[in-house]
Amino acid sequence: MARTAPRLFAALTPGGERNLLDTLREERTGGLLLLAGTAVALVWANLAPASYTALSSTVVGPAALHLDLTLAQWATDGLLAVFFFVVGLELKREVVAGELRDPRTAVVPIVAAVGGMLVPAALYLAVNLSAPDGVPKGWAVPTATDIAFAVAVLAVVGRSLPNALRAFLLTLAVVDDLLAIVVIGVVYTDHVALVWLGAALLTVAVFAVAVARGVTTGWVLVPLAVVAWALMHASGVHATIAGVLLGVVVPATPRATQRALRLPAPPEESLAERWEHRWRPVSAGFAVPVFALFAAGVTFSAATLTGAVGDPVAQGVALGLVVGKPLGILGATWLVARFTRAELAPGLGWADVLSVGLVAGIGFTVSLLVGELAFGAGSAHDEHVVVAVLVASVTAALAGGGALWLRDRHHATTSEPPRTR
Repeated sequence: MARTAPRLFAALTPGGERNLLDTLREERTGGLLLLAGTAVALVWANLAPASYTALSSTVVGPAALHLDLTLAQWATDGLLAVFFFVVGLELKREVVAGELRDPRTAVVPIVAAVGGMLVPAALYLAVNLSAPDGVPKGWAVPTATDIAFAVAVLAVVGRSLPNALRAFLLTLAVVDDLLAIVVIGVVYTDHVALVWLGAALLTVAVFAVAVARGVTTGWVLVPLAVVAWALMHASGVHATIAGVLLGVVVPATPRATQRALRLPAPPEESLAERWEHRWRPVSAGFAVPVFALFAAGVTFSAATLTGAVGDPVAQGVALGLVVGKPLGILGATWLVARFTRAELAPGLGWADVLSVGLVAGIGFTVSLLVGELAFGAGSAHDEHVVVAVLVASVTAALAGGGALWLRDRHHATTSEPPRTR
């Protein structure tokens, strides 16, 4: 019996399709709110820069606990922890019930995500290592994909695109987020207080045990999560890592949820699904837009724009996002097809993969976060990074959206009409 070649972006697993539909339903609104937060930040910072700066630099919190942070820092360290908690839940679901469960389907988005990270980083380093005033430490800024913006573009222009291609973008973005989390935790941590880190991990373990024993009440779990976040913040590791860890310890299959909650039969949805539905509106509707409000407020003066154009940091970021992302994703996917003898799923072409690669160049939320960590909030390089990320993300959205629109028309005209009974 002849063996058939494996298919790239083949049929979805039930868990993967459920993840896909959930994400498409929620992330479009999140992308629009994120865009609104960015627009408000830009208008405010340019029309009333004094009040914008005053609000951003307002200090709130107990100094005795080393939590006397500015509102901008609370948005970065605190609110984004909610975003990364949802990412952790999503990642856990993908690993145990989605596209990352099966190595045969997981290898493609994983390799594509790695390619979409390495090529932008290489382009950034090529620019900054060859320039006298280059700063190599920002290499990770153009490696991230903003899933909210990317899915919003896909939802607007991709009504007839195959579900397999949509799933590829979502799974790639989840892996991309995981790689960004690793980079944040390893590369952009200057010092680590091991005692505080150990206490944070112990608190996460207590959280995991409580959930595994059926504790789901907020008055127990929310304080544990806040303590884990505060201890992680005190350790020197970026506090958002606590959000990821808390997310990945939540049961993500109906059977695991049945054991944890001691139910007579497996429920229709896992605890991770239930909490993702509960917390995603908080993340997409409040946490991320507020972060954008404080992170994207750069004043577009002539000096700032001129400085950004001549800064190798901004040049490397823009080149990495607009050129590096599609090249890395397309090249890595081609290598998988070339050396594993796999084929694209029926109806898909390499133009579809290129279109997804272009959209993946929308690097906003995590790119701005990494820029702050690399150069310091409010520094000249950080301002130039904001300009570069904004310009590159708009360029990637227009280019990727246009390419997806063309592919959408292609698939709409080539797809078979529904059969009549």
